[in-house]
Amino acid sequence: NTALSARSLIRLRPMKRHAQQRGFSVTELMIVLTIVAILLGIAVPSFRYITNSYRMSAEVNSLLGDMMYARSEAIKEGQDVTVCASANGATCSGASTWQSGWVVYPNPNNALANPAAGSILRLQTAFTGTTPDSFVANPALSAITYNREGFGTTAGGFPNNTTIVLHDPTANSGWTRCLWLTPQGVPSTETPAVDTSGTCLE
Repeated sequence: NTALSARSLIRLRPMKRHAQQRGFSVTELMIVLTIVAILLGIAVPSFRYITNSYRMSAEVNSLLGDMMYARSEAIKEGQDVTVCASANGATCSGASTWQSGWVVYPNPNNALANPAAGSILRLQTAFTGTTPDSFVANPALSAITYNREGFGTTAGGFPNNTTIVLHDPTANSGWTRCLWLTPQGVPSTETPAVDTSGTCLE
């Protein structure tokens, strides 16, 4: 009968087989891993160069900005303003190692004195890192005072061609930055590749 025939046809119709799932072969996996390793080998050094370069530029520009600020404040207020290296954010260290930090403060008497309580205008803390970058003045300079005319002075006379050199822990010249002070004490940044003053040491 008709019902029996329909059931027979259903039984006789071949069942559709599921498509077989196929994964990566070992060869394909090795090719992908090789490509990833090549891309990482290219990207990681480039990323390191960019991050180091940005950090070094930020550090040297921080001191540049604070010296320019001290100079403009001295002109605006008509009194001396000092920038000095400081290890504790409160007193001048007397050292030429600026990576320990620095402070900006009014110094109306242009005296070899620490900032008065509550007088600090700007403060930069020490550079961070397991091995911080070095930021050393050559010749040795631990402080600079700007007078009302905007000229930089120091207690022993302003050293000619003073340059504060910023090195990363590897001393890679590609990341080196310099803060050069003109004979008038005006700061500007340089690199070993663009060394107008001839004092940016590699």
